[in-house]
Parts: sequence; C-alpha cells; structure tokens
Amino acid sequence: MKAVIITDFGAEPLVTDLPVPEPGPGELLVRLHAASLNPFDWKVADGALKGIVAHDFPLVMGSDGAGVVERIGPGVNRFRPGDTVYGQFMSLPYGRGSYAEYVLAAEDGTIAHMPDDLPFAVAAALPTAGVTAYQAIEAARLDTGQVILINGASGGVGQSAIQFAALQGAHVLATGTGDTAGHLRELGADRVVDFAAAPTAEQVLAAHPDGIDAILDLVTQPGGDIDALAGLLKPGGRLISTNRAADPDALAAREIHGINLVNDPSRAELQSLAALAGAGKLRITIEAEVPLADAPTAVARARAGGSRGKTVILP
Repeated sequence: MKAVIITDFGAEPLVTDLPVPEPGPGELLVRLHAASLNPFDWKVADGALKGIVAHDFPLVMGSDGAGVVERIGPGVNRFRPGDTVYGQFMSLPYGRGSYAEYVLAAEDGTIAHMPDDLPFAVAAALPTAGVTAYQAIEAARLDTGQVILINGASGGVGQSAIQFAALQGAHVLATGTGDTAGHLRELGADRVVDFAAAPTAEQVLAAHPDGIDAILDLVTQPGGDIDALAGLLKPGGRLISTNRAADPDALAAREIHGINLVNDPSRAELQSLAALAGAGKLRITIEAEVPLADAPTAVARARAGGSRGKTVILP
C-alpha cells in the first residue's frame, strides 16, 4: 500500500510502499477513502511527544480519516466488513497513521460508524477539529447572550467553534481578516475582529469596555503573551487554550478560569458530530483535496499557515 511516512523526528515526509497490515484480535482493517491534515500531525512528526509516548519508525503520518472496514480480526463485534467508519487512527507505538491507503484500528479506539450519505472527505475533516471545537465550547459554559471571543477563527477548529457557540445563543466575536469576514459571519459570528487592522484586544475592549465572558484562544503558543486577552474577561470569565498557553494558577489569581484543553473524543461525540454534519447543521469548509502522492507538499503548505479550511488527502 502507499503511505506517507517519516523515518525519524524532523525528517521530511515521503511517499513509500508498505505491506497491507493484517488485523489481529480486536482490530479492524480500514480501507481509507479520505484523511485530513491537522497541525498536530506535523507537531508529532517534529517530536512533540518524544519521550512521552513510544514511537515506531517508519511512522505513518496523520490521525483523522474515514473509510470502509475491509476485514476484522478475532473478537470484533461492533464492526463488520463494509461498514463506513471515521475517527482518529494515529497509534504512535505501532507507527500507524491515516495518510495511507489502509490502516488498522482497535475496535475500542476512537472510531465510530458514520452516516452512509456523509461524504468521506467531510467525515475525515471532523474528528480532531470538530471534537476540539465542541469540547472547547462546552468548557466555556456559555449562557444565552454571553459574549465569547474566538481568537483564530478562520481555521478548522475556529469555524466549527463559531457554529457551536452560536447554537448556544452566545454573541460571537471571531478574529479574521477582511476577506474571511463574510464567511465567518455566515457561520454565525456576530462580529469579525480584523486583527490586521489593529490589536485584537484593543478592538474588543473598545466594543465591550465592561469585559466579555469567555475566550477560546487557538493562537497563543506556550510562553506567549496571553495577558492582553485575559484582561478582556470579566471576573469569573473562562479562557480556554488549545495550545497549553494558559497558566491556570496565575489566571485564578485574577478570578479567571484558565483551561488547557486536550482533545479527547468519545465514540458518542464522534457519532453526534457525524449526525450534525450529515444533517447540514455543522458546516465543514474543505479548502483543498489532494491525492496521497501530493501529501508531503500539502503538509509543507499547511505548515506555512493561512489556512481557511481543511485540507483533505484522498488515498
């Protein structure tokens, strides 16, 4: 089978041939029809989890994917050959990932059935970005009419977060640029803050001098300056970071709840997301679809930033 691998931390991704794996007890072999790129994929390739989780090389890149169950191993009861499934397929100790024609998955892993009428590309784009957005908005504990700032709203997580926050009746501020403003408003943003025009915090404070209720920060990196954003929050406000940039103790001293969110999908959440997307209640913007052979180039392009939607790989 064709797969995109790295041979060591920091190595350039390359397309190669690997044997099609055989499912063991409790495993299923999935013929992938689509995989999606996430920043986490190349962070892992760069060694973000080195020393924390065992890695086996060559390591197939990628986590998210969707496809059809080809074969099942002994003891598998929940899935059958021919089932359409999607979820997260990364298994670092075994060198497995979703940038491949086939992948093994554990029956009790982070995979779920998907509606038959949901396109594979849309399903593949859901697991990491969709679940992160859903869990982040749940962590924000929004009430109707409360104000949330989504910092970094143009990417996959941000676009889904806008929709989940709007469904909760929140007033959504979303950072973007002039050329993305119309799309973000279509998704449910009440106001788009053009970060290229003036500092985000200054613009938000001018519009909401009494403060806002929550911030979902998808931009600030660990060690970065998050103080200006935190200063926008009312006492009791919540700041959720997807990059582990929040210091919960320091924020607590300012009467702010700081949360470093870790994506942790359940099968029930995956099924709910697929149902929402299938019903048209969750819009997924796919910016590009590329063949597996072009995946290394797509990874390099995504690393450069400026994404306005998901990039999907078609094995």
